[in-house]
Amino acid sequence: MSMVLGAQQSAGLGVEVRGFDVDAVTPAEIERLTQTVYRDKVVVLRDQGDITPAQFVRLGRMFGELVSYHEPMYHHPEFEEIFVSSNVPEDGKQIGVPKTGKFWHADYQFMPKPFAFTIFSPKVLPAKNRGTFFINMAQAYEALPDELKDAAAGTRCSHSVRKFFKIRPDDVYRPLGEVIREVEEHTPPVTFPTVMEHPVTGEKILFISEGFTVELHGSDDPDLLDKLFEATGQLDTEFTHPLIHQHGYESGDIVIWDNRTLIHRALHTTTPAATVSHRVTALDDHPLYARAL
Repeated sequence: MSMVLGAQQSAGLGVEVRGFDVDAVTPAEIERLTQTVYRDKVVVLRDQGDITPAQFVRLGRMFGELVSYHEPMYHHPEFEEIFVSSNVPEDGKQIGVPKTGKFWHADYQFMPKPFAFTIFSPKVLPAKNRGTFFINMAQAYEALPDELKDAAAGTRCSHSVRKFFKIRPDDVYRPLGEVIREVEEHTPPVTFPTVMEHPVTGEKILFISEGFTVELHGSDDPDLLDKLFEATGQLDTEFTHPLIHQHGYESGDIVIWDNRTLIHRALHTTTPAATVSHRVTALDDHPLYARAL
């Protein structure tokens, strides 16, 4: 295999790889890709339009232990490891869930073991206005004024899915209070340090997101969490904040990113258009963080 790795993307976030072949890649090359994701945060594998769902799952397993999403309605019909976002019915049936991720978040931030890697494959792309916004939360932490760094030090944050939980087909006609109680029982809030050290790179990460972070503990300032959201660009509805990077997809892309460091938000079309994407998510051999800060 002739794999060309390390060409910097013109937009400035991550690197692109050409010549990748999932059936020929070696363990040494996967290790090199893994270290590149840790270092550069995003790796784009170009020209992967022919990859099958089975190959996609196999690719994911090369990076670590795959975790199927906890709600089955998101699952691919043949491979439960694949999370499907789609507004295109197949044989008259809804496959996956449409319009996912339209809020700032890190995948599974509301669970005890958030993922190390997200591996994303857009399968059907509209002509325009489809992509992902990213914020590098290590850069965001470094950009904070000293008073906010000092205020965040030693605090902890709780994360929950309750703000953006999607109603399931079986929830129709159920009392809302019953649904909320079930969500809280199955996915109770989890708490992590507000600032943590990346276990591989040693970077200081601000581990919060507007979509999943619901409460900050250990501060006398009741507005501290909102101040951190504001400072990091997560309340910017125009997406012009200097920390926000917009990534557009090309047909055949597979995008791998560091889910510890990056938060993301889907860019959806404003008018009806067919969109389908597949995603697998993997744990690595490291703890979520090296130490709390």
